[in-house]
Amino acid sequence: MVKSLIGLLIPVFLFIFISDIHSQTADNSNDRQLMKITDKQIIKTQIVNCSTDKVWSKWTTHEGLLTFFGEDNKIELIPGGSFEIYFSKDAPAGLRGSEGCKVLSFLPNQMFTFSWNAPPKYMEERNSGYYTWVVVNLKSASPNQTEVVLTHLGWPEDKNWDLVYEYFDAAWGKVMEWLKDSCK
Repeated sequence: MVKSLIGLLIPVFLFIFISDIHSQTADNSNDRQLMKITDKQIIKTQIVNCSTDKVWSKWTTHEGLLTFFGEDNKIELIPGGSFEIYFSKDAPAGLRGSEGCKVLSFLPNQMFTFSWNAPPKYMEERNSGYYTWVVVNLKSASPNQTEVVLTHLGWPEDKNWDLVYEYFDAAWGKVMEWLKDSCK
């Protein structure tokens, strides 16, 4: 009964969440403008030699993330909690990594969703106040293997954001390889 109720509520929550994301605005030269969101997605799939529990821990705990992604992190596994991964701890505050990113939702051992910002290389987009979002889905392939599907979406219709999309299309492939290597 609980599983069927959760199955019914997920589409409702996703509709509300996506509707809210689609209404985000960006601050460009103090002018608020509505950003049109495309249906573009980055999708990366990887089978890793870890149980679903272990992969879940790798994505959702401080210690787990350190095994494959970033120099340090701050993770609060609650909706609205921090999901900050620091790639350069010595950089000035605001330029260390995914500062300001948040946990959006999760289903333990199944799905984890978080907001994601543009890298410091793209300062205009990073400072726009707009965040894309990432969904990590886990599915047991066997007792010691998990299929991980990472989907990055919420891309604005904008030529500068197209560069950020290209950046992450390459970067997420590397992250998935690091995850796979951490499960050997």
